[in-house]
Amino acid sequence: MKEFLLQHADKDPVSFHMPGHKGEAIFRKYGYGDFLDRFVDCDVTEIPGADNLFQAEGIIRDVMERYARLYDVQNSFLLINGSSGGLIASVMASVRPAGKLIMARNCHKAVFNALTLAGAEPVYAHPEFLEEYGISGAVTVEEIERCMNENPDADAVILPSPNYYGICSDIESIAKAVHARDKVLIVDQAHGAHLKFFHKFGFGDGMPKSAEESGADLVIGSIHKTLATLTQSAILNHNTERVSKYVLEDKLQMIESTSPSYILMSFLDINAEILENHGAEAIGDWRRNLDAFYEELKEIPGLKIMSVGADGGEGDSSTTSRAGRMDMTKVNLDMGAYGIDGAALELELMKYNIFPELYAGNVLMLMTGIGNTKKHFDRTIAALKDIAWQHAADYNEERFAVDAAGGAASQPAFKAPAPGKLHPIPIHKEMVPLDEAAGRICASSLIPYPPGIPLVCPGEEITEDMISYVKALRNDGEKVMGITDQGDVVVGTKE
Repeated sequence: MKEFLLQHADKDPVSFHMPGHKGEAIFRKYGYGDFLDRFVDCDVTEIPGADNLFQAEGIIRDVMERYARLYDVQNSFLLINGSSGGLIASVMASVRPAGKLIMARNCHKAVFNALTLAGAEPVYAHPEFLEEYGISGAVTVEEIERCMNENPDADAVILPSPNYYGICSDIESIAKAVHARDKVLIVDQAHGAHLKFFHKFGFGDGMPKSAEESGADLVIGSIHKTLATLTQSAILNHNTERVSKYVLEDKLQMIESTSPSYILMSFLDINAEILENHGAEAIGDWRRNLDAFYEELKEIPGLKIMSVGADGGEGDSSTTSRAGRMDMTKVNLDMGAYGIDGAALELELMKYNIFPELYAGNVLMLMTGIGNTKKHFDRTIAALKDIAWQHAADYNEERFAVDAAGGAASQPAFKAPAPGKLHPIPIHKEMVPLDEAAGRICASSLIPYPPGIPLVCPGEEITEDMISYVKALRNDGEKVMGITDQGDVVVGTKE
């Protein structure tokens, strides 16, 4: 493993994938070179003076309080096993045993794990589907209200915002609707821990507000995805009286390791210091580089930038209402006019040592972060221009004209099927071959990864279309979790 990692680092790669620090440069820039050189010596346990994550009274408590001030919330908790632990703990603290959880169907797999651990019953809220891109859009307040009307006994609502592609739901309206029913709103803001700071430092024009600013009760943020800390370090922001701080702490200690990494917590501390002392500079540079990058992208003929009607983007007001607003730090590119789909574009960029985050159909997503520099954006513009020039003979202006209008040219090679009929989640389970699973009730999610969003959820009936889709993904080299090496899936036993 170490050989691969060192060889990759030697390529001087441009990282448009998580984590957000993008390498050591940002830490050295802001004066943390000595810590980088010696952090292995700082890998300790709960020695005297090192505090305790689960009874924080000293240096760990100081970091928690720093994040609470940064996000303007009541309490912040450090997470050392990513956002997953915070999501699970939040559900367990908010939903009664055997209670109901209204959850967006495009939630991360950690929320589905939380259902099992909390003994909760899911009520699926369906996000809008963006036909022109073949991906999930926002979850509307109307859909949440429908779920609450049909399930008045539900305890909490949870949804991701931004989703993997940067599409944000209207959290402010959803929070008002949820609180009017005296329910808890949990927002999986794993991909949006930076949103608060674009607004806090005056660079939020056209950007969605953070879930903390929009009235959510519990907000889970993967600091590592877009800001300056190591992979697996995150925070849980608590800003409500609807969920007890002490119950939340208890659930967290059940989920997190009893040997928390002081290295991860130290980098959370460093990230907080960077934001406190250099936030305006770092976020300002990020925004200016993004603005320039988008302008230069527009100069490449046939290159489409995904828009869902966000402020300043394409689309009319009805599109904006339907699809939500975009987090501009996720740059979604489409070179379908050249006959290049997302997978092919990723391979092309990798020839230039530029590494994107993920693709779906024609769309390739570049996940920018606080550590990206102007050099990274300039190298990418040069590479994209070169790719367009190399494929100039394949360019079809008529196809691009249809594509830019949201036509069929943006459709993925194969479209995910609609969810199956919902049943109670099976208690008794068995393994069956995928080819024999049609008509059976899913007992363990089938999850294409990335992005980690279930195709088939527990309690849903598996259809022939789903089986065909999973096979197509696997034949295309994609990973689908929930299938054994032998090709079996977990379903409920027949009565």
